[in-house]
Amino acid sequence: MNTPRSNPLTAHWETRYGLPPFDALTSEDFAPALVQAMQAHEAEVRLILDDPAPPTFENTVLALERSGRLLRQVTGVFYNLILANTDDVLDTTQREMSPRLSAHWSKIITDARLFARVDALVRDLDRLGLDAESRRLLERTHLGMVRAGAQLSEADRERMSAILGELAGLGARFTQNVLRDERTIYLPLDSDDDLDGLPAPLVAAAAEAARERGLPHRGVITLSRSLVEPFLTFSRRRDLRARAFELWIRRGEGGGETDNLGVISRTLTLRRERAALLGYPTFAAYKLDDTMAKTPETVRALIHAVWEPALRAVEQERALLVEAARAEGQTEPLAPHDWRYFAEKVRAARFDLDEAEVKPYFPVNRVVEAAFATARRLFGVTFTPVHGLPVYHPDVSVYEVTDAKGAHVGLFLHDLYARPSKRSGAWSSAFRAQERLDGEVRPIIVNVLNLARAPEGQVTLLTQDEARVIFHELGHGLHGLLSDVTYPSLSGTSVARDFVELPSQLMEHWIQSEALLGEFARHAETGAPIPPSLLARLRAARNFNQGFGTVEFLASAMVDLDMHTTDGPFDDPARLEAESLARLGLPPEIVSRHRAPHFAHIFSGDGYSAGYYSYLWSAVLDADAFAAFEETGDLFDPATAARLKDVIYSAGGRRPEDEAYRLFRGKMPSVDGLLRVRGFLG
Repeated sequence: MNTPRSNPLTAHWETRYGLPPFDALTSEDFAPALVQAMQAHEAEVRLILDDPAPPTFENTVLALERSGRLLRQVTGVFYNLILANTDDVLDTTQREMSPRLSAHWSKIITDARLFARVDALVRDLDRLGLDAESRRLLERTHLGMVRAGAQLSEADRERMSAILGELAGLGARFTQNVLRDERTIYLPLDSDDDLDGLPAPLVAAAAEAARERGLPHRGVITLSRSLVEPFLTFSRRRDLRARAFELWIRRGEGGGETDNLGVISRTLTLRRERAALLGYPTFAAYKLDDTMAKTPETVRALIHAVWEPALRAVEQERALLVEAARAEGQTEPLAPHDWRYFAEKVRAARFDLDEAEVKPYFPVNRVVEAAFATARRLFGVTFTPVHGLPVYHPDVSVYEVTDAKGAHVGLFLHDLYARPSKRSGAWSSAFRAQERLDGEVRPIIVNVLNLARAPEGQVTLLTQDEARVIFHELGHGLHGLLSDVTYPSLSGTSVARDFVELPSQLMEHWIQSEALLGEFARHAETGAPIPPSLLARLRAARNFNQGFGTVEFLASAMVDLDMHTTDGPFDDPARLEAESLARLGLPPEIVSRHRAPHFAHIFSGDGYSAGYYSYLWSAVLDADAFAAFEETGDLFDPATAARLKDVIYSAGGRRPEDEAYRLFRGKMPSVDGLLRVRGFLG
């Protein structure tokens, strides 16, 4: 008689570093594991509620903080895999379990008896004798419960739970619709004409994408940004550029089963009802109340403060592009699918730069090496490859991270290449967060990207933007790896949404520095260092097309803000999007960076909803923060780096974000630093 197989997801993992036992897991394990973990969590919370003793920090807040460890263990794997390596079983589990998980958390965080215990502690806060971090935990726990609806009537709490459950299901559906389009829609390339103008690395990457998907074409341009953007940049076939661009911007808007417009309409309706239940006039007002920005008005003012200078830069860029188009014999007006193509023409002509000359100096292995070296010089951490560990996909590389004394800091997983089972974009996440509530727990962090892989035997070469993304995501990764807090709820990236991008965006400055490029940019074939003349040309071109990049981002940020502040109906999201862009004055040659039907940041979940501006807010901070190093004359100044690590990268949510930044810099910055960095000031 066969012994029933135990579920490895709910077992204690006796693996090296506590890494999830990926080689023992099946997709079918997740649904029963999630149910078991939720039941265990409910039992733990019941013990808190049934405790007859008066509430104390230990028997209520710390007990709550200790609860749910098994659920965190299971969901830590589940949420990462549904983004990075999903399949039909995981997709089904996500659709079925997302509303149940939402209801589970909502029931706990809004429980009237639990809130009464926490509320009593807050009212007695000054007499509890808590240290600063414990006080912060209590305050954040209380605020989280209030914002979840714990003070509402029983009927309103039930309605709030229903709203959150439906929103969770809608977010899962939105994500899966976009991923399905990205899996199944592509531009085939078969003839020599189809490849006209494409550099050899792009031709090879397109061929590899076709091979991976088993498609009978010489190559395919999938809807991954790492393939679409270079195709739009180099293809001489204007008709194919137009087709690729249209497919790309219409993800989630095909009118069939994967159309997201209805999902958006319902999502916006429910979010507004959620905010109204909590007494806020709009969802943006609710969401921003717990950020550095605080109000929609502050965000709108920031967007407009950057919009006008960026728009002036766009007007100058557009004039140059129109001139280049005419020189090539194009009589039609400049279109969105033309912008990248002629921008590259102008860049090559004005700065004597050719992508084919630049990319060989950015082989992926050297860029990763440079990123790790930057982390070592700033923070004293070393990334050492670890082989033989089970991973969730063969593409994943594993590194042990150690400090300057050789002590274990955490485990880092690097998942660099695009594949059909992975959502597009780039992100950082945790399989396990750092904490030491009941003994030291070290983090397991993953960075996920979607680079277009070179064929086997060839080196994957990166654009400067792709190299920048590797540094960006490592910044998030370091925020998790260097975390040095006691409580799980305050660990790593558990900070305000408009602060969380500071550690990531700040890292981008180093890959753009000539000192680092001069050391690590080596030709993929010859090993020769990047020539000083090429470095000089890259420096001269650094701010070229910054107007375009800033404007396409700001357009998405404004659509996000407008959709979450409007008091009108949500029955036609496409109209709302178009009206927002018209009010802003988006030039017709530019499309917003993320069209609403595939705007995963704001509709795949709650994370960046009414918060896409956060990248801009953090950009103001990161420009000023990098200036702190520049002012010392040493981009790796030890004292500045130590302060940065202490009050930002390792501090998690120990203190309010504005306080943390002032501890690092002494003051809050103005927008002028950002405008200067991007070349928008004289």
